Amino acid sequence: MIKPYEHRFPWNLDWNLLRTYMVVVEAGGITPAAHLLGLKQPTISAALIRLEDAMGRKLVIRSPKHFSVTPWGRVLYDEACAIFGAVSQLPDLMGGVEEEVTGQISIAVASHVISPHFDAVLERFNARYPKVSYSIATMDSAAVVAHLQQNRVTFGVCLFQHQPPDLDSRILYRQFFGLFCGPSHRLYGRANIDPAELRDENVVSFFTDELDGPLSGVAHLRRRLRMRQDPKGLSSNLPEVRRMIVANIGIGALPVHVAQKDVQSGLLWQVPPYKSLPAVDIHVLTNPRRSMNHAEKALLEMLGAELDAIPLAERTYRL
Repeated sequence: MIKPYEHRFPWNLDWNLLRTYMVVVEAGGITPAAHLLGLKQPTISAALIRLEDAMGRKLVIRSPKHFSVTPWGRVLYDEACAIFGAVSQLPDLMGGVEEEVTGQISIAVASHVISPHFDAVLERFNARYPKVSYSIATMDSAAVVAHLQQNRVTFGVCLFQHQPPDLDSRILYRQFFGLFCGPSHRLYGRANIDPAELRDENVVSFFTDELDGPLSGVAHLRRRLRMRQDPKGLSSNLPEVRRMIVANIGIGALPVHVAQKDVQSGLLWQVPPYKSLPAVDIHVLTNPRRSMNHAEKALLEMLGAELDAIPLAERTYRL
């Protein structure tokens, strides 16, 4: 059996090149990467050439007006991110050897996640383990999945159309999307709206609102109502979609339990249909390959116990 230290490649590789390469890809080029790292452009270019020589593959395609990552470069970037995520855990893992639960918990959350059950678990956990610290980043669902696959976060909360490979998931809650307009829209305040009146209406929505995307039910609803298929406004952030609805840029779909307060305060008005609304499941995602510190394990155990104890029917938010 060949031992890890008998493989020559990892011993010969300059690991700093991987860190530089990650910045090059994320910055989208040599020049912006040089600015971020505080280095000169020729230094970054030389590092990239050394890494390509070590890998024996072309990693990026670049010219004065073009920058793209090759398939080999994409594989290397994903693996480098996973390595970086594992190394970044080391301080917490070593600190977690102590009996007391301490450490950092990092969570990636889609912007439209509103769950009283999830919030209650966080509150109880923080009261029980006051020395734990938290980092919560909001991003679109595709980025949440990518962060989990790259081992950058403890867990993620998002929606998806298909189960992401190599990740574990559980339904956190189920929500329903309704259509809403703003105060200056012609349908605002009307009680008896014929669904046919929505034909050719401008719409605003999420980037994931596509026929084959996580919000496919919303896309099919718009098509059934013959609303305009090309959204006038798009965002990955729920507050920005809400902003566009209130500003009368278009009618938009929002989770009905999230929009309820704005309806009560007069900022939004729900339009048909009111029944058989698209249901969307929000999932908790974890990476089974991640080495968890004590705090991460404890929070996921508490969250899992909550989901075991409360039936999905009670975690289904209609209003």
